[in-house]
Amino acid sequence: MNPHLNPTPNETTLPSTLPLPHFFTQYYRSFASLTPIQSKAIAAGLLESQSLLICAPTASGKTLIATMALSRILGQGKGIYLVPLKALANEKYKEYKKLLENTPYKVTIATGDMDEIDARLEKYDLLILTTEKFDALIRHRIPWLNQVKVVVIDEIHLLQDTSRGPTLEIILTLLKTRIKPQLIGLSATIGNPAQLADWLSTTLVQDTWRPVELHQGIDTPQGKTQFYNKDKSKRN
Repeated sequence: MNPHLNPTPNETTLPSTLPLPHFFTQYYRSFASLTPIQSKAIAAGLLESQSLLICAPTASGKTLIATMALSRILGQGKGIYLVPLKALANEKYKEYKKLLENTPYKVTIATGDMDEIDARLEKYDLLILTTEKFDALIRHRIPWLNQVKVVVIDEIHLLQDTSRGPTLEIILTLLKTRIKPQLIGLSATIGNPAQLADWLSTTLVQDTWRPVELHQGIDTPQGKTQFYNKDKSKRN
């Protein structure tokens, strides 16, 4: 066993046994178990439309939480996956296109900078959008906004960003007051999670488990790195 790997999560629930659509349970049937943050999210009401703010380390399983929420409502309404960058939008589009390729549901991506309505978007069940694109769509009063049941906000800590933060704040404010969808905020680096969860009217779900242990260290002038464990004792 790799000594740098944290212990496997002590969970017995399999993604394939969850009360979710067949395409989801089949796609994830090889997953051995849920991670701690995923189990906590389900316990907090993820599958009962409860809005959640998910705070957990990178690679701890946050994307699967978003996927569960989105998969659950497909066929009943639209899902939105919001990202801050085009590169991340392309990555998520590829992931969800593969998940939905043998289903009746359609996913698309829209990251254009042009401030205009894209009529074709109404035909899709899941939309991967940049924050700026969704802002433009809302301001143009898209007729299908009330069909949106779940909105995932990836990298939600960018609310604190001076350039992108104000736009995201406006979007979330409009969503909360107009259509009240299930909101799923994802982040590994929120400085004030309880305060943000309160503003979003979401349940805060946190966990520190990560698949690879994180060590702190100092680079020395000799070109070596001195690592320290939790007791602050030196590691060679």
